Amino acid sequence: MDFGFTLKGEHDLSRTIALTRQAEAAGFTYGWLFDSHVLWREPYVQLTLMAQATERMRLGTCVTNPATREPSVTASSLAVLNELSGGRMDLGIGRGDSARRVLGKPPTSMKDLEQAVHVIRALVEGRPIEFEGTMLELPWSGGHRLPVWIAGYGPVALKLTGRIADGAMLQIGDPDLVRWFASQVRTSAVEAGRDPDAVMIMAAAPAHVGDLADGRDRTRWFPALVSNHVVDLVNKYPREDLPPELTQYVRDREGYNYLHHAEVGSSNASFVTDDIVDRFCLVGSVDQHIERLRALADAGVNQFNLYLMNGNEEEQLEIYGREIIPVLRDVVAAKA
Repeated sequence: MDFGFTLKGEHDLSRTIALTRQAEAAGFTYGWLFDSHVLWREPYVQLTLMAQATERMRLGTCVTNPATREPSVTASSLAVLNELSGGRMDLGIGRGDSARRVLGKPPTSMKDLEQAVHVIRALVEGRPIEFEGTMLELPWSGGHRLPVWIAGYGPVALKLTGRIADGAMLQIGDPDLVRWFASQVRTSAVEAGRDPDAVMIMAAAPAHVGDLADGRDRTRWFPALVSNHVVDLVNKYPREDLPPELTQYVRDREGYNYLHHAEVGSSNASFVTDDIVDRFCLVGSVDQHIERLRALADAGVNQFNLYLMNGNEEEQLEIYGREIIPVLRDVVAAKA
């Protein structure tokens, strides 16, 4: 199992660099950044510094979108970062949540997302492609291959992921739900004539090792964040097309303030119960984390992406590097 971590751009640059170096030394192989440029610091500047501070770690956005950033701009940024890092960039992309909504704009369409993936990937890899009636090419690109991860829970997003992506970004730590999502991704891959096991599965969620009650309080914001996507799904698809374990908990949700997005102690999470926190996040002792991570691997997860934004970040990296990653590094995700 691979391990990644995600920051949301709340730290000053020196601490972001220090956390990145500590994470690589601890055995994390992926470093990700939220892309919500109004709420937090611009991610591509930080990715530049993270690339300079690391030697092996792959880096990327978790996640960007094709509406806030025009696809050819994203491609140019990633191609330069590949030049700087020796080809260590990944693209994590979705329809857009906080980056769009804080601007008063809705997420983009799945059609635009699919087109953006093709355009960004081709340009970064040094291939010409037509975009909006014009042929484009980055002749200076080094041509490094760009792995693409698509974020989304809905049937259309999961099908698109299986058809064209290298990986699925699933923002949830519930093994049963991950298994349900992963099965749809892999079914779509088979229908597209692809090897279903070639599509990587990421489970992304906050994790906090320590006192259970404290961990719950620190991570309660996350199911509230997920609820934004769930509400979109409920409004778009019949409930019978979605697992009740995903949809039922949003019944008491009253609204969401994006100015307190992904914030420990946020009032956005007032409706989130301890049971939901325990299902969606990783909290408790080292043994409880290892047990959950084994269950996620059994559900098909290749990478666990720790949302490192719950406080005590240095301590959590140290614990994971000392007591958890060595135990699970050789664990293999279940095949399709």
